[in-house]
Amino acid sequence: MSFAGRRVLSLESRRAGEMAQLIRNRGGQPFVAPSMREAPLERNESALRFAEALFAGGFDMMVFLTGVGTRLLNRFLGSHYPAERFAEALRRITVVARGPKPVAALREMQVPVTIAVPEPNTWREVLAATADRPERRIALQEYGKPNAELVAGLEGRGATVASVHVYDWDLPEDTGPLREAARRLAAGQFEVALFTTSIQVAHLFRIAAEAGIEDPVRAGLARTVIASIGPATSEALEEYGLRASFEPSHPKMGFLVQETADRIESLGGARE
Repeated sequence: MSFAGRRVLSLESRRAGEMAQLIRNRGGQPFVAPSMREAPLERNESALRFAEALFAGGFDMMVFLTGVGTRLLNRFLGSHYPAERFAEALRRITVVARGPKPVAALREMQVPVTIAVPEPNTWREVLAATADRPERRIALQEYGKPNAELVAGLEGRGATVASVHVYDWDLPEDTGPLREAARRLAAGQFEVALFTTSIQVAHLFRIAAEAGIEDPVRAGLARTVIASIGPATSEALEEYGLRASFEPSHPKMGFLVQETADRIESLGGARE
């Protein structure tokens, strides 16, 4: 099965070119509009306070949520302390990685991962994977926005949680393609929309609101097949009054494209 010439929207940023090619390979007409960039926090006093507490033995577990954040934190601390000090401190505590990307980043640092959180790698799986652990002094590497549900779940067990905010999500420097994507959605020019992270939804509607076309964009999306990479992204869509038509068997970009194309007819992907 294939997209059979359908017009497919993606808001992928870091892997935009790869996403476009995956869509073409499955017979779709891609329109890929980068929707975000990761903006490191240059003056990160909270990260320095975290490091001092970690080096002093103040934590017995650290949870890493993203590979990008893991590398940025390592790079930032390496510019303020001896290069290996962060990794050495991590080797003395329980290390939790939410999925393969932070696992890979920690492997680069030669830090053993005690717990690798399974798919679909949401905060729910983090809580389940750590449910029987005795550690109660926990550091949490956050990304983009605070993970209130995860923090509340850990604190509900009696843990103290210190969040380490490493970077913010911002709009891309060139918002032209994203604005064009919103305009085309409002005009009903897509049959399929692929979302690979929740922030894509927020940034799309931010741009739509600035253009005064939030309701037409919502209506345009409601007429498409909406494929979401996993539960967190589906929840973000629901916050804007939309329901995902489909989630792939694994929360990975390739599975998302292939399985959406395979099931497009049954998902109601009408063609004009």
